[in-house]
Amino acid sequence: MPDYDARPRRGRCRPARSSRGTCFQTCSVLRSVLRLVAAGARVVIGRIATALTVPQAAFGPICAEKLGVLISSSGSTSHEQASSSPRTVAQVGEFDVIARSLVGRIQPLTTELGPGDDAAIVTAADGRVVISSDMLVEGRHFRLDWSAPRDVGRKAVAQNAADIVSMGARPSAFTVSLGCPPSTPIDVMDEISSGIWDAATDLGAGIVGGDLVQSQEIVVSVTVLGDLGGRRAVMRSGAQVGDRVAVAGLFGCSAAGLALLLAGDRSFPDLLALHRVPAPPYESAWAAADTAHSMTDISDGVIADLRHLAVASGVQVRIDSGAVPTSADVPKAAAALTLDPLEWILEGGEDHGFAATFAAGEDLPVGWTVVGDVVAGAGVVVDGELRESGGGWHSFSATGTTAV
Repeated sequence: MPDYDARPRRGRCRPARSSRGTCFQTCSVLRSVLRLVAAGARVVIGRIATALTVPQAAFGPICAEKLGVLISSSGSTSHEQASSSPRTVAQVGEFDVIARSLVGRIQPLTTELGPGDDAAIVTAADGRVVISSDMLVEGRHFRLDWSAPRDVGRKAVAQNAADIVSMGARPSAFTVSLGCPPSTPIDVMDEISSGIWDAATDLGAGIVGGDLVQSQEIVVSVTVLGDLGGRRAVMRSGAQVGDRVAVAGLFGCSAAGLALLLAGDRSFPDLLALHRVPAPPYESAWAAADTAHSMTDISDGVIADLRHLAVASGVQVRIDSGAVPTSADVPKAAAALTLDPLEWILEGGEDHGFAATFAAGEDLPVGWTVVGDVVAGAGVVVDGELRESGGGWHSFSATGTTAV
């Protein structure tokens, strides 16, 4: 088996088993296609292939990145059709894996130039771009015996999108870099890509670029670009003494789902589903963007992320644990596992709800629940007790869970 990383890394066509002239001819045709895309021709790219006559000898694994825009309507590349049902990423080849992820995908109008060139071009009407990045690593953030590959893709988008939505922005584009062992089934990578595209499309955004490399386990690294639409950015540092603290979303669900999976208990399917794919209340966050003094995504846990907000704003946050909304299944699951549901609700991560502070006289948008207030001081006080440490996700702890 050839070295999976041995192929050229740049996106330029090179003559593989074809003549230099043939490869030049191929690139010329492809550049014409890309000009059409850049000019705003929003068409199903797969149909273009049937109208073009390009020597098949020009299509090899090395030229297949450009071939990403030349896929037959059946969804298979000519290279794949000529082979016998490849089963792994190594058998399909790096650039054909990328090509498969582009079949039938339509970019939003904010994408001037999508995948296929050395870089993408994305418009930013606001003049500012909000950017965030995050990663998922197999065995650390997901397990394929617990989550379907498509769920992994959707989760990767949700955790990134929530970060910029908490600042009042709307996602416009994502870049995605994937790592995987050569033995990874191609169906797994196809499904991860589909989940990523589905979640991005739901947000009105596109996938405009990325990379694919060999790694010891599956790694999904996502960067999101967002547009503020002319409004101010809502930051963690804006909380003011006298503000009310409110949250949007349900908390403790992902942590409960994880605990159930670890225990081998499948009796609460909704909690399992929310661990596999979070459901950030994006609309509630956008509705709050014009009036909230501060806002943050709850990714590491309610206490941990409110502590970040308190430190950034130079204030103390006080909350009532009983006011934090959760699913009715969370206390039931905790009882089944003889655990304290408040640990999941206050310290569990990956729910990707939102917390914000509002002026005392401000009407809260739909979907927000008051859980406390902002006072002079430092840290987070829960039910009258200062929580100086503990709570939330810690990447370099032994398990990634709460480190006290």
